Amino acid sequence: MANKILVSTTENIPGHNYEVIGEVFGLTTQSKNVFKNIGAGLKGIVGGEIKAYSELLTEARDTAISRLRDNAAEMGADAVVMMRFDSDSISQDMETVVAYGTAVKFVE
Repeated sequence: MANKILVSTTENIPGHNYEVIGEVFGLTTQSKNVFKNIGAGLKGIVGGEIKAYSELLTEARDTAISRLRDNAAEMGADAVVMMRFDSDSISQDMETVVAYGTAVKFVE
């Protein structure tokens, strides 16, 4: 059921009226293995995109959205509006990503 939760970055969902349930979030902290960190360190010397960290952030973002949907489903929501991301580095090889927004229930 959680995968059916609509997630929107906008405040309004065209064609739907809703009542606010409350704030909702999904959080993850992830890191890459030591071998990818070594490769990223070497790439940092020569410049360019560090694909291991791009992959890390993509995985973290996807996990955060999945957990956001799970949290919204537990609250009985139909959708999440005004979804945003925030992130922070805990260390050189760990990243925390949170997806947050407002859980809503559709009304007629």
